[in-house]
Amino acid sequence: MHRLASAAAVLLSLSLLPDLAQAERKNALDGQPAVRHRLLLVKRRFELTPAFEGSVNADFKHILSAGLKLEFHISDMWSIGAVGFYGKGIDTGLNGRISGDLPDDVDDGDPTPTQDQWDEHLNTMPLHGAGYITITPWYGKLAAFSKFFVNFDFYFSAGVAYAQLENECCSFDEDPAPGGDLENGILPDNNPNNDPALNDGSRVGGYLGGGIHLFLADWAALDLTVRDYLFQDNPSGLDFDADLAVTDDDNRFLNHLFMGVGISFFLPPTAKRTP
Repeated sequence: MHRLASAAAVLLSLSLLPDLAQAERKNALDGQPAVRHRLLLVKRRFELTPAFEGSVNADFKHILSAGLKLEFHISDMWSIGAVGFYGKGIDTGLNGRISGDLPDDVDDGDPTPTQDQWDEHLNTMPLHGAGYITITPWYGKLAAFSKFFVNFDFYFSAGVAYAQLENECCSFDEDPAPGGDLENGILPDNNPNNDPALNDGSRVGGYLGGGIHLFLADWAALDLTVRDYLFQDNPSGLDFDADLAVTDDDNRFLNHLFMGVGISFFLPPTAKRTP
């Protein structure tokens, strides 16, 4: 019996030896960075981007614009920045069809606007921009044919948008009291087409954006973006709510979606590496 107990103790000790050795062995990767000698392409660098963008969901006037993006990357993930653009309006296909079918003159009581009334009520966006905060959650490297490698990152932005709107209204005789002025004995004329457009001036709203950097070098990248400027607008400048008068109630909160492209230059031009 004593011999059996001794043999069992020896076998138990032998079975525990691997576990003890494993417990004593330290993982060489504990506490080490996920990537060594990683190129810090954006951290603590300024980004200067000449850019172009165009609207993609405009009803009557597309906006083609050129401008500048300025951004400071506080870390790999967070940055603050601003964009500003100057734009020109061009007719959409829909607006060309509508304007071309409108008459030069209409009879009293006809709700159809003349061609001049329609064209002059439409607004454009000569200036727009935003200030925002950006998060860059993903970055990596693309490979083509195992020979060509491109660093990239994805980013998302949110902030405050600004726009300056303008119209060409009005060469025709304007209604002096859209909707009437009963206190002064002025009845509504029920013709919203001769009312002021009320869709020009400054607008402030929200901003959302996203994009990708494709790094052409340590100091330059192709910047592809989608930007959404959200604010109150009435693109037609006419009676949207069908109350027979153009008022501020005809404005509504709209998305002004743009797609853009630019070349980003990073300063200082030399990117650092991690240990």
